[in-house]
This record gives sequence, structure tokens and C-alpha cells, in this order.
Amino acid sequence: MNLWLALLIIGLTAGFAGGMFGIGGGAVMVPAMVLLLSMDQKFATGTSLAAQVLPIGLLGAAVYYKNGNVNIKYAAVIAVGLIVGNLFGAMLANQEYISSETMKKLYGIFLFVVGLRYLVFR
Repeated sequence: MNLWLALLIIGLTAGFAGGMFGIGGGAVMVPAMVLLLSMDQKFATGTSLAAQVLPIGLLGAAVYYKNGNVNIKYAAVIAVGLIVGNLFGAMLANQEYISSETMKKLYGIFLFVVGLRYLVFR
């Protein structure tokens, strides 16, 4: 898969999960960049913060950038995906057929799969 497309998909997924579950984008972006794109953990964290720089990560991203752990171009592509994905995640989560109980189960499954991937399938 093309790297730029993979980064955009990571942004869309993180935005969707943020809109759906109210979680920070880093809970999706960092594991995706580490596990799917084989990025270094610190590099992925810095890039994730840079993608979120306007809303929350300015100071943290600056520290990672100073230490060479940020790719601004990657962060910009992810940020585009975050905007679009967050909108669609929020729209889906607020449908009448998606109950709070369903949201809890989906979020639990999401966390379990990410945790399992980190622990077992490095």
C-alpha cells in the first residue's frame, strides 16, 4: 500500500474513533504507525502529536520535533484524515440504532484488539 494512503487511512480511522468514542487520536494513530508501518514508537508518538498540534499537542510535538522524532508531512496527511474521520465517526455514533451499550462493547473490542496486537503480534 502507498505510504501516503496508509497515513491518510490512519488519520481517518483515528478521527472516526475519536468521533465515535471520544478517545484521543494517539490511541489509534500511534499503534497503527508502530504496528502497521513499522515506525519507531517515539517517532510515531511525535508524528501523532504533530498531527494534533493545533488542538492539543503543540508543546509535546515541539519537544519530539527538537529530538528528530516528527515527520511534518506525515502529520499533515494524518491531520486531513482526522478531520474527515472524526466527522463520520461522530455522525455514526449519534444514530438512533447505536446505543450506549453498543458503544461500550465496540470500544472494549477496539481496546482488546489493540492490546492483543501490542502484546502478542509485535
